[in-house]
Amino acid sequence: MRIVRAKTYGAISILNAIPTGIGGAFGVDLHLEAEVEVLEEPGRIEAVIPEGEDPKLVIETAKTVLEYAGRSDIGLRIKTRSNIPIGRGLKSSSAASNAVALAVAKLIGLKMPLEKILELAIRSSIKAGVTITGAYDDAYTSLFGGINITDNYGRRLLVREQAPENLRIVISIPEKKIYTRSIDRSRLTRVREVYLKAAQLALRRRFWDAMILNGLATALALELEPSPIIESFRAGALGAGISGTGPAIAAVVEPEKLEAVREVLEPYGRTIICNPNNLQASWEVISNG
Repeated sequence: MRIVRAKTYGAISILNAIPTGIGGAFGVDLHLEAEVEVLEEPGRIEAVIPEGEDPKLVIETAKTVLEYAGRSDIGLRIKTRSNIPIGRGLKSSSAASNAVALAVAKLIGLKMPLEKILELAIRSSIKAGVTITGAYDDAYTSLFGGINITDNYGRRLLVREQAPENLRIVISIPEKKIYTRSIDRSRLTRVREVYLKAAQLALRRRFWDAMILNGLATALALELEPSPIIESFRAGALGAGISGTGPAIAAVVEPEKLEAVREVLEPYGRTIICNPNNLQASWEVISNG
């Protein structure tokens, strides 16, 4: 049985795109893998995912790729595994839809650029209801790595840079999960002018300043605790903020400031240390049996 595995990556937020349509993300080396194989039963999609999570996105993505290819004659079994914390704003949904779309496409022999994989993955995420704007910034960064500022409604890349590989990312992960679909969008748009200022900073490549302003605006809008952002900055972080709609707090640091920033974030949740990611998504055939 032929099995294909695809690997995509997580990211942290520079800009939340919900209030303005302009989003930004910074690739990190957290990752997700999807393994896909053909089932004998046509049309059946079987998802094996982490316990307690909704399989809707995985199934919707597989269906979208099969429909695009005109392959109603096969079924699929999909397994995912990941070290990206789910429901914390670290782009696990984008990583999942990207990885499943890429693995299914390669399994059935579709020849298409990663940009088309991105389009199908975003379409699937919208159908599954896991994104408000299409999350083009998150999906692009999950697939291509680096630092990316995007027009999410126009699906355009506005600024792209390699993520500085000498930096480290400290992430505080509270127990609470927040899913984008549960957010009241109006709470974010009430402070739209603040988000616009953050977007202007990001478009001028002042990514860390944008990250801080975006994080404070999100904390204000969603009634999340801003202290971790402020304390991280005081401890020497270049940038810090709420990733996505939270609740994870991410701080970008120089290596010599890592321990000081980790120390101030530890009271707010489990901390993990990541590296910047500039790698593109990848795939491989792991069985031709």
